[in-house]
Amino acid sequence: MEQRGLTVWLTGLSGAGKTTISQALEKELRSRGCKVEVLDGDIVRQHLAKGLGFSKEDRDENIRRIGFVANLLTRNGVIVIVSAISPYREIREELREKIGNFMEVFVNAPLEVCEQRDVKGLYKKARAGEIKGFTGIDDPYEQPLNPDIECRTAKEKVTESVSKVMAKIEELSYL
Repeated sequence: MEQRGLTVWLTGLSGAGKTTISQALEKELRSRGCKVEVLDGDIVRQHLAKGLGFSKEDRDENIRRIGFVANLLTRNGVIVIVSAISPYREIREELREKIGNFMEVFVNAPLEVCEQRDVKGLYKKARAGEIKGFTGIDDPYEQPLNPDIECRTAKEKVTESVSKVMAKIEELSYL
């Protein structure tokens, strides 16, 4: 399959559905013979961003590191799916400019829904004061102002979200 490099950046609260969508999107792209890499925020933090904390500066540095890798892959013709909370708008915009072939996907789910889906128990710990600076609780999440795509995961199925992303990738001639 003929493809151009692209970074598909999924941003949203913890539990919004970023990883679920990224896994389904990866499967769909691979089934079409595409070169795909997934950079999941949780996994990258364990390896590429080990030692960074959760201050604004450390979060920005973590996202910049993910963006650096995504840019390298994108310019070499790979479709990169990034799944990271990336709470601050300014750093996402910085990466959009650096990478160029960049599609921002706002994985939008209400905080209450994210808390209900809380498989890791992080919201519960944050509400109990055991985790400080948790995005959406006592640290801000800055929603994208003009995302390329918005997936409302409390209202649509994963297949619908993936279809939206695929349609946009095709519309912009990345496939």
